Amino acid sequence: MEQIAYVNGSFVPLADAKVSILDRGFLFADGIYEVAAVLDGKLIDNASHLARLERSVGEISLALPESLPRIQEIQQELVRRNSLVNGMVYLEVTRGADTGRDFAFPTGVKPTLVMFTSVKDIVNAPSARTGIGVITVPDLRWARRDIKSVALLAQVLAKQAAAAAGAGEAWMIEDGKVTEGGSSSCFILTQDDVIVTRQNGSAILPGCTRKAVVALAEERQLRVEERAFSVEEALAAKEAFITSATVFVQAVVSIDGKPVADGKPGPMTSRLREIYVDFARATAV
Repeated sequence: MEQIAYVNGSFVPLADAKVSILDRGFLFADGIYEVAAVLDGKLIDNASHLARLERSVGEISLALPESLPRIQEIQQELVRRNSLVNGMVYLEVTRGADTGRDFAFPTGVKPTLVMFTSVKDIVNAPSARTGIGVITVPDLRWARRDIKSVALLAQVLAKQAAAAAGAGEAWMIEDGKVTEGGSSSCFILTQDDVIVTRQNGSAILPGCTRKAVVALAEERQLRVEERAFSVEEALAAKEAFITSATVFVQAVVSIDGKPVADGKPGPMTSRLREIYVDFARATAV
């Protein structure tokens, strides 16, 4: 079946989906993106993703070309047209294409909105059973990481370093502390059973899956502490894991080649994954 994408008001075959070479997303990374998971043909935690989209575009004074309800309708229509059962919907909005290349914001230019889907069985991924290794890399990013910018070169380099090392993710380090993964939020479970994840702020992206997992844990009277932690603390922890829309909850079993605990996914991580999947199915749209 031919894959269908959405470009500026039209559903088109993916091979025909194009934007101008003058688009500011291409020239300046002047844009915002979101990735929503799809499970059983429905969008997961999408209200949280759309709220973050609205916040991110607001932080760079970028007007959305469609309302949030309309954007969700387009996402759902893409899922339907592509007969997508499990996977993701990628969304990007840029400041649009001007008649030339100038750093200052153009006037009278309509923002670009594009979306496409991809297939991924997140629930049954083999790494969910085995866990993944991570490597650590310096955090080279800019100061406003809370904005979900399409400027992802530092993350590309981090993820490539992880791939070259045979690892599943890179944890970025700044001032001796873990900020976040290349495309995920980072957690540890301490020896006294406290779930620790870095507090939100300009140093990290406010992860939607992270937010949901923290809330689900607190609802079950699990102890959660939002603060920075070091690699040394992570290696001394009972468990470590990451969260994102593309993995849900994923065990980390080694860091820079050193095992976390016994080098296997721990019971807390496995339980939180089960809880999150149940939440995802119950709240999908």
